[in-house]
This record gives sequence, structure tokens and C-alpha cells, in this order.
Amino acid sequence: MSRRLKFFDSVADISIFGVRALIRAFIPPFEFAYLIEQLEEIGARSLPLIGAAGVALGIVMTLHARSTLVSFGAEAWAPTLQAASFFNELGPMIAALLVCGRVGAGIGAELANLRANEQIDAIEVMSIDSSKFLVSTRIVACIISLPLLTMFMDFAGLLGGFVSEYFAARTSLQLYINRAFVDLSWASFIAPTLKTCVFGFIIGTVSCYFGFTINEGSAGVRRAATNSVVLSSLLVILSDICLVKIIYFFFPGSAL
Repeated sequence: MSRRLKFFDSVADISIFGVRALIRAFIPPFEFAYLIEQLEEIGARSLPLIGAAGVALGIVMTLHARSTLVSFGAEAWAPTLQAASFFNELGPMIAALLVCGRVGAGIGAELANLRANEQIDAIEVMSIDSSKFLVSTRIVACIISLPLLTMFMDFAGLLGGFVSEYFAARTSLQLYINRAFVDLSWASFIAPTLKTCVFGFIIGTVSCYFGFTINEGSAGVRRAATNSVVLSSLLVILSDICLVKIIYFFFPGSAL
């Protein structure tokens, strides 16, 4: 079997694994307590990284964009360009890739370690659905957390842009906000933010799949963490291409 066929075969297996786990999440009994724990781990503990990256990216983008816009006498459009870039594409994509690196590796390594130490087998001995308890909760937590983290990334980027604009031109906060949102429609915000639910499903499914199925001891833990980050990042990028076309088809007002 060629590498290309193996890749698509693996993606199919992972997709089936994720869909089954997501269906189990809606079948009683519900693991609300463990789901909240995963929301804290995946969402709340990612906020410092997302916020710092958003502010830094906002500052850098404004510095680069302003130097170009000034030459055309259009520096007043810097906040508008910043908001459109973040809400349409940069915020969702950067947030997803950061979560791939932080959360994906963590989930893959954690579940692979549980498998290597036979703790998953112990859970099943106690008549607990290990897939529902360990996998479904993490996938749902990723789906819920990604849109929230994306919004945090968007506004952190705007904050970084405002800081840069303030020191460059002493732009007031009210003027910056007015310029940033003057041409921004709801379609440019809601649809790109909601597409990160798909990113969350991909990250959670890929990470849980490798962590849950690999049983190779300490080497398997390392392999699960690496595969989780690499494949989830690749699938997020590929899915984003498809989702952008779909969003522009159903919401033509979001196209710049």
C-alpha cells in the first residue's frame, strides 16, 4: 500500500474513532465532572499562551502594516485591516495551531502513558467505558474551548494593535475601536469563529486516537505526542482551506 493510501486510510480510521466517541458523549451517564476538569485543562490553562501570542502578533502585524500603509497615505486603515485579518483568519488559525502544540501533545502523551501503565485496562475492569470517560470528554472539551480561545485571541490581537497604534500615532481607544469595526460584519466574525469547532474536533480526535491506541511503553508516549501534534496541525490547515470556501459560499459578505 502506498504512503498516500496509508494516509487516507489512517484519516478514515481516526474519523470513525472520533465520531463514535462524540456520539458516546451524548449517551448517559454523562461525565460532567470530568468534562469540566478537561475544560479547565484545555481551555483555561491555554489562556496565557493564547493571550501572549495574540498581543505579540497584533503588535508585529500593526508595525508591518503601518509602515506599508503610511507610504500610501492610508495609515487610518490600520485598525480595520487588523480586525479583518484577525477575525477572518489569523485568530482561528493561530489559536488552533497553538492548541495543537500545547493540548494535542499533552493529550496524546497522557493517554499513551495511561495505556502503557495499564490504567486504561484497570478502568475497564471497573465496568467503566474508558473511551467515553477518557476520549469523549476530551473531544467535547476541545470543541467547546476552541471558539472561546479564538475570541480571546482575536481581542488580544486587537489589544496589541491598539498598543502599537497608540505609541505610533497616539490613537485613542475609542477611535481605534471605531475604525476597527467600521466595515466588520457579523459574517466576518461568527462563521470563522464557529469553524474552530471543527478544529477542536480534529485536535481532540487525533490526539486521543494516538494516545488511546498506541501501546509501546515509553517509546509509544513519545510517538503519540509527536504524531498528535504533526497530524492534527496538518489536518487543521487542510480543513481550513475547505471551510474558508464553504464560508465564502454561504456568507459572501465575509469575503474581503
